[in-house]
Formats: sequence, C-alpha cells, structure tokens
Amino acid sequence: MSDFTTTDGTRIHYKDWGSGRPVVFSHGWPLNSDAWDGQLRLVAENGFRAVAHDRRGHGRSDQPWQGNDMDTYADDLAQLIDHLGLDDVILVGHSTGGGEVARYIGRHGTARVAKAVLLGAVPPQMLRTDSNPEGLPIEVFDGIREGVRSDRSAFYQALSESFYGADRPGSTVSQGARDAFWLMSMQAGLKAAYDCVAQFSETDFTQDLERFGDVPTLIAHGDDDQIVPIADSAHKAARIVPKATLKVYPNAPHGLTGAFEEAFNADLLDFIKQ
Repeated sequence: MSDFTTTDGTRIHYKDWGSGRPVVFSHGWPLNSDAWDGQLRLVAENGFRAVAHDRRGHGRSDQPWQGNDMDTYADDLAQLIDHLGLDDVILVGHSTGGGEVARYIGRHGTARVAKAVLLGAVPPQMLRTDSNPEGLPIEVFDGIREGVRSDRSAFYQALSESFYGADRPGSTVSQGARDAFWLMSMQAGLKAAYDCVAQFSETDFTQDLERFGDVPTLIAHGDDDQIVPIADSAHKAARIVPKATLKVYPNAPHGLTGAFEEAFNADLLDFIKQ
C-alpha cells in the first residue's frame, strides 16, 4: 500500500496489487478502498493489476477542508492514473465511485480508458428536479446530512441495514459485514462525509455519460437497491451510455454480499477478460 500527493497537497492512499492490465476501483460513500478487497484479490489472481484508492477525506487519505467535490474527486483519480503511468485502464466504480468514474471520463476523456463498470452507481442523477422528476426528494438527502452531523456512528450502524438489505426477508448478510461497513464509514472525516452527500445526490452526470463514446461499459445493479433505486439510475444510464450492457440482479441490495457478490464477481471477471 502506498501514497501520492496531489497538486493541491492532499495525500491520497492507494493499493496496488498484482501485475498486468490495470483495473482501477473507485469506492462508494462513506467507505474506502477496503470495500473492494474481494474484487482486488479476484482480479489480481487472474492476471490483472488491481488498484484502488481511498477518496480524499476517506479512509487513510488526508482530510483536507477543501476539494470535497466531484470535479476534484475525478481529478484525484486522474492524478493517480498519471502517477502510476497507467494506460488501457478498466475503471470500476460503485455508487458514488460510479459518479467519480463518470466525471473522470467527462473531464479527462477516454484516451486511457479501455472499459468501464458502473455498479449500483449514482449517475445520471439521484435528486428529484424539474428535469429529473423520478428522482428522490431533497428531504431524503437532508436526512442523511442530519444523520451524519448529529450522530454519525448511530447513523452508519442503521444505514448498514438497508445498504445490505438486512431488512429484507431471508437476508443472509452477516453482522460482521455490517460492522465492517460501520468501521470504514467512521474512518471518513466528518467534513468530507457531509460534503459528499450533495455531490452524490445533486450532481447531474448526463453529459459525462454521453462522453463514454465507444468505451464498452457494464452497468450492473440490484433491482432491490434501497440506496440508489435502479429506475432512476442504471435504467437511465444504460440508455445514455453509447456502448452499455445492463446487468440486473434480482432481489439484490446496494452493497455486495452473498450470492449477489458471487454473481457480480463472475460477471466482472468475464467482462474484463473479453
């Protein structure tokens, strides 16, 4: 595990496992690169170079006051790719990380990108607006901000339930997985976690998705995702991205667990090997 420093002086922590064609993972809110450990190991064991960073303000990266916005997240990802000299990259983003991948392509183009994977991703936009009437009302995100501000520890414990679908009949998610979610969440700085809510909810990624061009893109989503509802995310994104393949997992939640994780892992490996 290593670090690099961005142009604004922020130290970004990252993992770099294996060798071969690079697969670069962007994590969801308010987690860190540890959320991808299973997939990092999977692709590294199958002849790929697995890279994942802790977004600024999260995990083991610095917690600057400034830069907790989607443009800067995308620029940090670009600087990581530059720092490691990566080309022919496969970008993989979950949830907010999917927004980060989309904004990277929107700002930095596709010259270094071979493929993309958006898992449970927030694009094109989560917030209900006049142009996005199917979105979630602002009160939902105000509630998240209040939970983070007032008692984030209790809020993250409660959030892990819907994140993994533990509130659904027949759920097999372990308490350990929910505890790990809480632990990673508590490693995110309060300022960064609070600021990021607006970024994953209010950002309109439509133009970013249109710029994917001829990049083959796997859009994967559980149809029982309680965090990022599929109708206003994956279904719309798949109609915007020019070369998208939509994969829907029946009864699957937002977070990877159990049979959902096994199925996604198989699809991820198949997609990156093509």
